[in-house]
Formats: sequence, structure tokens, C-alpha cells
Amino acid sequence: MSDTPDPAQDADLRTLLRGVHRVAVLGIKTEGQAAQPAFYVPRYLQQAGLQLVPVPVYYPEVTRILGEPVYRRLVDIPGEIDLLDVFRRPQDLAGHLDDILAKRPRAVWLQLGIRDDDFAARLRAAGIDVVQDRCLMVEHRRLLGAMT
Repeated sequence: MSDTPDPAQDADLRTLLRGVHRVAVLGIKTEGQAAQPAFYVPRYLQQAGLQLVPVPVYYPEVTRILGEPVYRRLVDIPGEIDLLDVFRRPQDLAGHLDDILAKRPRAVWLQLGIRDDDFAARLRAAGIDVVQDRCLMVEHRRLLGAMT
């Protein structure tokens, strides 16, 4: 799947999004940071009916976000993950690669402003679809219709 915003890719993105039921969010923020995308995008996804699995990087004292139990590593999450939504700076992605490869989500979505072609190539080589530098909330609304 191409990473570039291209209307010809809408069908691929729509197919990907329609198959998503469970989303892990790496780098999710807490309710205390509600004005930041790393909180309000996951909240939107939850309100749209997706099962949310919070994987914060910070906030060691937090055990629940948006009412869901927090996991510190992807491999500790029971069950399958359809999509991993990533809110991490490009320079921090490599530190999560082994955990992502061990969990093997169906797809990884790097949020708007996050791009690392080498990282994406490693995931794709493992059979994981990758979308880079796009806002999941914006694309979900655009392709599947606004859900609140």
C-alpha cells in the first residue's frame, strides 16, 4: 500500500479501515492531555465503535485510559490487533520495532507528521501493511463517514 495521499489509494484505505475492529494506540495520552491528538484521535475511534487498547509510553502510574486497561508493551496485549495507531516521533520508532514485529498487528498507521521509510520497509517485509504521515481520524471520517 502506498503512503502518499493519493485519491487512487482511497479504495485500499477504505478496505483496510473496514476490517479494523481492535486498535492499539502506541503513545496514547491521558485525559489530562485531552486537547492533544494522541488523546482525542483514540477517543474518536472508541466513539466510532472500535475497541481501543491503550499503550502509553509515559504515565507509569496510569492503569486505565478512556476506561480501558493500559498495556506497556504490545506483546502483553491478549488477542489480535487489527491496527496499531502510532503517536511517536520518527526518531523513536526504531525502539518499538521488535515489539511490533513480535505482536504482528495486521497494519501499522503512523500518524500525521510521522514518517520513516526504513521502519515501514521492515514492517512490510514482515507482511504488515503500513500507512505513514496521515491522520487516522481524518481518514476514517473521510472514507467511512463521520461517526460520533
